Amino acid sequence: MGAQETFVIVGAGLAGAKTAQALREEGFAGRIVLLGQEPERPYERPPLSKDFLQGKSEREKIFVHAQSWYAEHNVELRTSTKVTGIDRSAHRVDCARGGPVSYDKLLLATGASPRQLSVPGSDRHRVYYLRRIEDSQQLKFALSVSSRVAILGAGWIGLEVAAAARAAGLEVTVLERGELPLQRILGTAPAEIFAKLHRDHGVDLRCGVQGTRIIGDDPRQPTGVALSDGSQLGVDLVVAGIGAVPNTLLAQAAGLELENGVMVDKHLRSSDPDIYAAGDVANAFHPLLGKHIRSEHWYNALSQPAVAARSMLGQDAVYAELPYFYSDQYELGMEYSGYVAPGGYDEIIFRGDPAALTFMTFWIKDRRVLAGMNVNIWNQTETIKALVRCGRQVDVARLADSKIPLERVLAEARAGDG
Repeated sequence: MGAQETFVIVGAGLAGAKTAQALREEGFAGRIVLLGQEPERPYERPPLSKDFLQGKSEREKIFVHAQSWYAEHNVELRTSTKVTGIDRSAHRVDCARGGPVSYDKLLLATGASPRQLSVPGSDRHRVYYLRRIEDSQQLKFALSVSSRVAILGAGWIGLEVAAAARAAGLEVTVLERGELPLQRILGTAPAEIFAKLHRDHGVDLRCGVQGTRIIGDDPRQPTGVALSDGSQLGVDLVVAGIGAVPNTLLAQAAGLELENGVMVDKHLRSSDPDIYAAGDVANAFHPLLGKHIRSEHWYNALSQPAVAARSMLGQDAVYAELPYFYSDQYELGMEYSGYVAPGGYDEIIFRGDPAALTFMTFWIKDRRVLAGMNVNIWNQTETIKALVRCGRQVDVARLADSKIPLERVLAEARAGDG
């Protein structure tokens, strides 16, 4: 199958590596070239803010494949290789080293980059971000030699770093410009649970306030952060977790259609029929949700490659997996399945005991489940996804009653009894 063809993958992260694997599993016998800008072979990013950062996981465990896998499967892995341009008419990618590579099909798996802090002093003083294995290693060391840290941004990364910093014994202040951490994503009531969790673990969580300036005479060592309320915070470490932006410069220069990432259809095909995109950079049309969705979560990078590979091989593959992500903070472990736009729900339903951190949360519109989150309750993700997928009305009171099995609520909804 395609023995004379060359498929090029730009971006040697989880999505790129898994696409190469899927191509071989689908029987593609042609040439596969996997180009990565980092010096490391492909690795997974969730441990960088979780177990690896806290020293609970060995470095070798974060890699997608063993080093030998690439040669064994005839995948040309080129690390430390920056792709400088795409010539669509010539079907060629240009590289800063190693020469150009011609392609028959091209996959963009270029990921995303941390949004950079732009306040005065952030260009002069060391501010830590978390995206690459190198970032995690450097932050792990910084946590071991620091005593007071300011974390700017109370999203998932910011809160996971806060948990790691508390585990390392640091005084932790988290600055969040909104009223509550994660409020835009989860809504007020669930966000209050995460706020209480961190405060109960000694985090100084300050909402409605921003860092306006990084303070200090030594560029290597900040001594504080000036705040929007006029006060100053004394720290010796600053971490920024203020979101990420998709890496679209190559796609933009090549003239591909862009909107919050590379626009792709349900087959993960871009506006150029020979170019595909997967992972953080892909804004993909979701047939169930009826809209384009760009997800920066691990599950997307893990799941899209099988569809991308099959589509590149000319098969009628469709990506219809529901968005999914997870987080671990202190004693709280959670999984979230589904999709709901900020404010795009009528009500939020709790099932279980939020005070004991053993509960589920459901986001409801017109009595239909749009998304669900299970906290310290396991083996329910597939049932939650089925509730979202079925699109039927549920009995909200029974959904909230933890004495009624969730599977029964699902069966009743499918039967039209909701």
